[in-house]
Amino acid sequence: MCTKIHLVLLFSHIFTLQTFAQVNWPQFRGESCGVVKDEVLPLTWDTKENVLWTADIPGRGWSCPIVWGDKIYLTTVASEGQVEEAKKGLYLGGNRNKPSTDTHHWIVYCFDWDSGEILWQKTVHIGKPAEPVHIKNTYASETPVTDGERVYVYFGNLGAFCFDLDGNELWRAKLDPVKMRHDWGTAASPVLHENKLFIVNDNEEDSYLLALNTKTGEEVFRIDHHEKSNWATPYIWQNSKRTELVTCGTNKVRSYDLEGNLLWELGPMSSIVIPTPVEHNDLLYICSGFVGDLKNRPIYAVRPGATGDISPDDNIPGEYIAWFHKTGGPYNPSPIAYGDYFYVLFDRGTVNCFESLSGKLVYEKQRLADDAKAFTASPWANDGKLFFLSEDGDTFVVQAGPEFKILGRNPLNEMCMATPATLRGRIIIRTLTKLYSIGE
Repeated sequence: MCTKIHLVLLFSHIFTLQTFAQVNWPQFRGESCGVVKDEVLPLTWDTKENVLWTADIPGRGWSCPIVWGDKIYLTTVASEGQVEEAKKGLYLGGNRNKPSTDTHHWIVYCFDWDSGEILWQKTVHIGKPAEPVHIKNTYASETPVTDGERVYVYFGNLGAFCFDLDGNELWRAKLDPVKMRHDWGTAASPVLHENKLFIVNDNEEDSYLLALNTKTGEEVFRIDHHEKSNWATPYIWQNSKRTELVTCGTNKVRSYDLEGNLLWELGPMSSIVIPTPVEHNDLLYICSGFVGDLKNRPIYAVRPGATGDISPDDNIPGEYIAWFHKTGGPYNPSPIAYGDYFYVLFDRGTVNCFESLSGKLVYEKQRLADDAKAFTASPWANDGKLFFLSEDGDTFVVQAGPEFKILGRNPLNEMCMATPATLRGRIIIRTLTKLYSIGE
């Protein structure tokens, strides 16, 4: 009898952990590439309607909020001087070739899920920035990641920092500053699998793939990443064959095992690579689309189990590429695969749709609005709908599927570049100065 009770309690505990895992948002785009399956999200909101709470965020940062349990984690960097205002959209002239001479504060925040109150904040560094950033970038553009025991924070050109969920610092790993192309600054977020924290730093001086021990911060391995500056967050691909770490670069997309051994590669990509891969139906969708490249903005749908160089030869996909297009990849936003379709959001506010298994074009260049021409945040999907957040702070709700139909437009009237956390029937949106909890 006692054994049966113990078994019942054990299975109940396992079920609870599995259920709980589905309602956390531990990293950039969660664990489902932006697809929200368990809860229905709100369809309408503004600065007052369906706003459960707002919290002021000092400083500047475009890192995305992450959520575990009743806590929301976020980073920012606050300057003691004036910060130049960024304008929206794609434009020339945002480069700054010298770092700020003002003292900055690199800060980690923890907010309460229910109230938005600050539960704790930790300043990890005070000083002057080592390198400049583009005026649209920030010194806090990398999204944290958590495993439910620790929160891992990475500030490019500064280092990685680990806290327990109550804000106690457990370790820090200093990383040397490096020069980025055009002095644009860093932005690629870390990823996590089991006992390793993975960081890709593609720069102009010494690009590398780094694995740190999650418990100690000690280096597990560091290998040369034969690229120049890119801003693509790597992706942990747990497919039907194995678990892989996929990194995207200008010369090559490279996939490694979790010990840093190269499995396969593919390329070249566009001259600047930013989007993170997404998976769906055991395919991995990889793309890049720098706006200055007219002939090489590829999309690839990769099958699991590949080895060696799987780059298409003479327009023939080969064994491990289900389909590809030479042009059509996005510049800043990561794509989304939902249902039977694969969607690409372009920076200037148009959307393309493909059949996810065949790559057949369903529709292209559908415009969200004539006055909406700046998009950086990655889309999300829920309940048969797609959501596209503009830099103006407007979220467009679009019918998913083969027919393009706009269902709504929700304004927050402030610049947005961070991708929201979307879970438990809520949308956690970061604007330039605030954190919104949207729910019904």
